[in-house]
Amino acid sequence: MARPTQRARTLSQNFLADRSTAEHVARLAAAGRSRPPLVLEVGAGKGALTEPLARRSRELHAYEIDPRLVPGLRARFARSPHVRVVPGDFLAARPPRTPFSVAGNVPFSRTADIVDWCLTAPGLTDATLITQLEYARKRTGDYGRWTLLTVLTWPRHEWRLVGRVDRLRFRPAPRVDAGILRIERRPAPLIGAAAGRGWADLVELGFSGVGGSLHASLRRAHPRRRVDAAFRAARLDPGALVGEVAPERWLRLHEELAP
Repeated sequence: MARPTQRARTLSQNFLADRSTAEHVARLAAAGRSRPPLVLEVGAGKGALTEPLARRSRELHAYEIDPRLVPGLRARFARSPHVRVVPGDFLAARPPRTPFSVAGNVPFSRTADIVDWCLTAPGLTDATLITQLEYARKRTGDYGRWTLLTVLTWPRHEWRLVGRVDRLRFRPAPRVDAGILRIERRPAPLIGAAAGRGWADLVELGFSGVGGSLHASLRRAHPRRRVDAAFRAARLDPGALVGEVAPERWLRLHEELAP
């Protein structure tokens, strides 16, 4: 097996080399729609995922940071006028004002930044991302634990692990398997805009670790009797660790503890 070049390591390049996986990811990105109006692809690489995405979208902007790969991409999709190959860093792109989707085989070293970009883009409807499997599992509660980012964004975004990809389906092969992470913006938030700050304050306090347990952390801002009642309503044990509390139970805690 060929060893990865220094440039590939620097750019965290692991090209998808399995056609069936590319087709599967493109189908997930379409998410039941016949053809999404606009898709932004992160890290088009050599076009393995670009091709099935192009067949399933009305307009596709394929971003590629490695200038050596851009001419090949442009040649490959020269007869596809709805595909625009964009050289440069996806993270420097300004989010479209119209609704759009994001899909891509994400460089593992840049996953967090790309996910943050997606979460803060007002027009994003959904993102389908190939990430390091551990990252996808952590963010979706697949280990039975939940992260601060997932809980904070849960009222507006649903996080799901929708597949796994063996590491040998990439060239060069990474050291670990990948996961397919799906983030969908909800048609309507689970809490109102006016309650957004209160939600963030509650969750951040809970994850602060102050007091040694979630129950103790929340007691720093709320009377014990209210916290006790909220835990009963959410069917939580007072000794529950913060990472063990699913987003749905956080919603009930917020409902009970909101002013």
